Amino acid sequence: MAGNNSIKRDTGDIIFDVLNAILMLVLVFITLYPMYYVICASFSNNVELIKSPGAIWAPKGFNIGAYKLAFSHPLIISGYTNIILIMLASLPINILLTLFAGYFLAAKDVYFKGPVLTFIMFTMFFSGGMIPGYLNVRSLGLYNSLWALIIPGAMSVYNAIICKTAIEAVPDSLSESAYIDGANDITIIFRIVLPLIMPTIAVLLLYYGIGHWNSWFPASLYIKDNPKLPIQNVLRAVLIANSNIFNAAVTDDDRIKEFAETIKYSAIVITTVPVLFVYPFLQKHFVKGVMIGAVKG
Repeated sequence: MAGNNSIKRDTGDIIFDVLNAILMLVLVFITLYPMYYVICASFSNNVELIKSPGAIWAPKGFNIGAYKLAFSHPLIISGYTNIILIMLASLPINILLTLFAGYFLAAKDVYFKGPVLTFIMFTMFFSGGMIPGYLNVRSLGLYNSLWALIIPGAMSVYNAIICKTAIEAVPDSLSESAYIDGANDITIIFRIVLPLIMPTIAVLLLYYGIGHWNSWFPASLYIKDNPKLPIQNVLRAVLIANSNIFNAAVTDDDRIKEFAETIKYSAIVITTVPVLFVYPFLQKHFVKGVMIGAVKG
């Protein structure tokens, strides 16, 4: 009887594993095929692509003309330049403010910590709104400036809470020893706390970086000049706005018509590939960084 039960159980396990593998493969296909389709379409001939609606498994008439047109377009170049400048300026500010906020939230015996924490948490759920935010940006002289995309969102409360959780996992004895040796809070933050929570910092860099890279709405509100638009707004112009902004800098209308469809897919690839290259280098820190301090014993 024991042997029969063992055989039945093993058979059930095999069936489960097979069904589970099939389900996972289907999910992987559903997830990856749209990206594969975009890549194939971006290297296709415009006419052949239009004639072949539905799924495609290889480029239709291999052609790199859409990429040549995209990389020769000034708005693509300026869009990349602007988003790189935004990230170079934003990420140090983001990490610094988040680190300071997390250190304060994790600190003990701090005066007025309760009211300040309540005020900080309030901003996580409620904001002044789009119109007051717009008026605030104009009154500060940030309108039509890249700083309008950097200063207003300089810190995320959610990310500060993640940083707070990581800092709370640092043993208090290290800070106490540093205080005895004459260190101040700034020294403790940068010499003790920061090196010990680097996996969390890597996660926060990923969160902030992806957020800046994918952001397009603030720029549509605060940026007036097309050459100052980040790359996602240029992509939006290509995909949604009938390429009015995108076409403005191209004098040869025939080139636009020749690649009217494939230029959309090439723009998607151009704006997505950098993130796909960066993410694997930070992935190993992702789970560890988020879960630091989640379990205490």
